[in-house]
Amino acid sequence: MTRPTRPTQPERPATTAVPTVEHVADRHRYVVLVDGERAGLTAYRDRGVQRVFFHTEIDDAFAGRGLAAQLVHAALTDVRASGMRVVPACPYAAKYLTIHQEFDDITDPATPEAVRWLEAHLR
Repeated sequence: MTRPTRPTQPERPATTAVPTVEHVADRHRYVVLVDGERAGLTAYRDRGVQRVFFHTEIDDAFAGRGLAAQLVHAALTDVRASGMRVVPACPYAAKYLTIHQEFDDITDPATPEAVRWLEAHLR
């Protein structure tokens, strides 16, 4: 008896392209591009001088390349340059910040009040 196979996504050829990160301010996100194709994003909402990150995702076709780390690093670097502060409501961003303490000076905690504010603004 043969077992049914799960559908798989077509494999992408390996690329040597350097990923780029762009800030798409009107959509409240940073996107990571590989060969001009969107591979993932990290989304935020601004709360005064705080940029509250709430979601990071990388498309399955681009998984395992370290793109999420590159994306979040570029986003946090941009936040620093803008003079804003970071609130990591996104689990990935929060984990990244525990490892990369060079952003401690611009990081505020994701307090229950900040999370309630975010939820109200995402409705």
